Amino acid sequence: MGEIFAGRYELIDPIGRGGVGAVWRAWDHRRRRYVAAKVLQQSDAHTLLRFVREQALRIDHPHVLAPASWAADDDKVLFTMDLVNGGSLAHLTGDYGPLPPRFVCTLLDQLLAGLTAVHAEGVVHRDIKPANILLEATGTGRPHLRLSDFGIAMRKGEPRLTETNYVVGTPGYFAPEQMLGAEPDFPADLFAVGLVGLYLITGTKPDSEALIRHFAEHGIPNAPEDVPEPLWQVLASLLHPDPESRFRTATGARKAVLAAAEMLPDATIEEEIVEVFDHIGPLPKGFGPNGPLGAGSPPAGPSTDAGTGSSASMSETGSFQLAPPEPSTPLPQQPSTPPTPTPAPLPGSTPPGHGVPAAPATPPPVPSYEPTAAVRQDSGGTRPYTAGPHPVPGQPPVGAPGLPVQPAVVTPVDHTPAAHAAAGRPVAPYKKPGPPPKVAVPVLIVALLCIAVGVWALTAA
Repeated sequence: MGEIFAGRYELIDPIGRGGVGAVWRAWDHRRRRYVAAKVLQQSDAHTLLRFVREQALRIDHPHVLAPASWAADDDKVLFTMDLVNGGSLAHLTGDYGPLPPRFVCTLLDQLLAGLTAVHAEGVVHRDIKPANILLEATGTGRPHLRLSDFGIAMRKGEPRLTETNYVVGTPGYFAPEQMLGAEPDFPADLFAVGLVGLYLITGTKPDSEALIRHFAEHGIPNAPEDVPEPLWQVLASLLHPDPESRFRTATGARKAVLAAAEMLPDATIEEEIVEVFDHIGPLPKGFGPNGPLGAGSPPAGPSTDAGTGSSASMSETGSFQLAPPEPSTPLPQQPSTPPTPTPAPLPGSTPPGHGVPAAPATPPPVPSYEPTAAVRQDSGGTRPYTAGPHPVPGQPPVGAPGLPVQPAVVTPVDHTPAAHAAAGRPVAPYKKPGPPPKVAVPVLIVALLCIAVGVWALTAA
């Protein structure tokens, strides 16, 4: 079993490492699911401030992987997000090299859709690159991309955490205006998207500095080999050194990508099928699809005690669900009493029914009643409210099936003073029946008032 963090997150195994911390596969004991937990390694004020900024970002979009919750334990902090196990675009290109154009258009469409949601919140990502774009393990189906790692993202207008002449980001994916110290803005993210698209379609990391020089000296370069012209026109517009000449919004770039995809030739059988498979690997020993195995894991079915046959499981609200009542044990079948044989008449004697009345037959013995369970003696406070007479061990209950019902014998009880004195009981003073004066007097007054009102009403009429 792994380390329990803040009493909730069980760290299982590391699955990645970033600039300020390691990413772990963890089990969330509260929500009962696997998550990715980013654990902060450093604790200086600068890193903590970046950590707080990242965990405070809440963007709910199918193509954005933003933090979902955070926790602190002693001198460590972490935040969690959905577990995405298909690797990154860097893994995918490393496995297949250049990707088919239609596949690239699908990825760019999803990336720009997620970036539209990020920009709608006023956030500039500032670190868009293939390693920060993750994929769900969808196999050979339609890919599902998610933009992640908002460690250096910032909202427009927020104070910068770095000096004016210091650039934060990944070398090779900077926009030209970033190198000149401009304030972070949305077109800088779109420039990085163009570099990612060129990386996917060519299979190699583009030389951004050479592209910028070519744009400055010769204008828009020609399309690289094996890059369709419609797609290259979109990428070239994203990669323009002048931010005013680029797409101003991610929505506009997304529309251009979809239009370019419509002009691409149909896919052929020769195109390689791209499969996005699981890059994280199987769970370590002690963990299963539904969480940790053993005492902490929920049982697969109702747990039954071998000795008593009772079971109890905890419900979602924390209460225990009791087992259903045990089936009642049927009464043991009593053996039937054999009939008493009639003795044969002696020679010379008169048979029964001829002149001399026959002796009455011996009645069969009454079968003894044995209870199936011990009789519990009820407390005195509940016995007067129990319906019917209380069963007595060794005797059949009244009205038991198969037994004759004996008429109840009622013995009159003498409550006269002489009977009490003869029995040695104290003689209680005799009280006349009727309500107490405190009740009778007000009732009588009210009745007289009612009579008076009635008489007055009759006379007035």
